[in-house]
Amino acid sequence: MSQEKSNYAAAVNIDERLDTNPDDETIDETVANLEANGFEVVVADSAADALETLQSQIPEGMSVMNGHSTTLEEIGFAEYLTDGDHDWESLPAEIWSIDDDAERQAARRQSQTADYFVGGINAIAQTGELVAADRSGSRIGAYPFAAGNVVIVSGVNKIVPTLDDALDRLESVAYPLENERAKDAYGVESAIAKQLIFRKELDEGRTTVVLIREHLGY
Repeated sequence: MSQEKSNYAAAVNIDERLDTNPDDETIDETVANLEANGFEVVVADSAADALETLQSQIPEGMSVMNGHSTTLEEIGFAEYLTDGDHDWESLPAEIWSIDDDAERQAARRQSQTADYFVGGINAIAQTGELVAADRSGSRIGAYPFAAGNVVIVSGVNKIVPTLDDALDRLESVAYPLENERAKDAYGVESAIAKQLIFRKELDEGRTTVVLIREHLGY
């Protein structure tokens, strides 16, 4: 658990049963069920391996956008996308260079259609479904349709047995921690305002889940 997460966890009550690293058998079954539901899956042994996977997964010249994700920050991708040595079109860098609020908001909406949208997830059901929520929808808007390709990055601690457990994890683990982060970072509370249950990917090869054998994110 990162120091930041430890600090936020000390301020709230979370259901720790829904934030533990599963055994290898559970990971293998989760991978098989995600693949059966149409998701590509890459299992990375470490945060460093996950970053290398993302670097190799996205071709040169692609437009790339990321949704806010503690996991992406922990593996170094968020910084790499805006400041790193790559040949992608970094949409976050372009967006935050815009001074006009209305123009910047329009660019954020347009970024949902990026060639590659990279983000996190709040819970993964062992049965093969993904659950996420946002206050604004700026992350999950791209996942079901808008983006050309989606890469979802997650620590294995987000794997829970069933879809009901995944929804519980969103409420009892991800939201309390994200709410503390939002108050700290932005001075406002978060909200489970817009929610996605991603049950299947019907477009072959479009959505990849990078599953990291570490305890990462909320």
